[in-house]
Amino acid sequence: MYHEGSTTGVLLCHGFTGSPQSMRPWARYLADQGLTVSLPLLPGHGTRWQDLQHTGWQDWYATVDRELRVLLDRCEQVFVAGLSMGGALALRLAARHGDAISGVVVVNPATTFPKLEGYALPLVRHLVTSTKGIASDIRKPGVVETGYDRVPLHAAYSARNLFRLVRAELPQVTQPLLVLHSRVDHVVPPSDSQVVLDNVSSTDVTETVLEQSYHVATLDHDAERIFADSYGFFTRLATRMTARDGA
Repeated sequence: MYHEGSTTGVLLCHGFTGSPQSMRPWARYLADQGLTVSLPLLPGHGTRWQDLQHTGWQDWYATVDRELRVLLDRCEQVFVAGLSMGGALALRLAARHGDAISGVVVVNPATTFPKLEGYALPLVRHLVTSTKGIASDIRKPGVVETGYDRVPLHAAYSARNLFRLVRAELPQVTQPLLVLHSRVDHVVPPSDSQVVLDNVSSTDVTETVLEQSYHVATLDHDAERIFADSYGFFTRLATRMTARDGA
């Protein structure tokens, strides 16, 4: 999904087994403020969970990397943002693209994998096809995330490898960073956000605790705060860079 707006672009990355639906209200908010917004569908997502079984982190990352390059061609300043695994993808983009990216926003970023499940996964994924889903961890009544009801284990194994890779690359993240995480999250522990905060090299860092939301905070009670805070973050940095370039 593209919205052509200003010369400031934002790439939004959705989470594992989810879809752009979890990010669409955020994308619409930013587009309504006049920003250029990209919200790609990751390979293997948005169809059947069996399709995800045949993809891996390299496919997901290649998609957001390609979308980032399109935004960099169209915009003067580009930011990246992501939810859950999308946060991990955004952080890897930041680590690898450096100053080409003006800032990073992550919401409940995933950077670790449960130790017990992770230990067994290399073997179990060959014996068991899938396990119960993780979608729709939302506190707000009546709100549902569009996501798979099963997690394919081959894809989960690849996600685990992505998180390991991203943790190693966090010191290469130097851009201004906004981390928003829920106090209660039944999918990704809040300590994953602390891993990010403890290991990035960014000096302009803001942490916000979301008190009224679970994992899919972009659809939960704190959604409007995420939208407004991220827009404020983008405009603050865009204004600073414009002033610097004009000096």
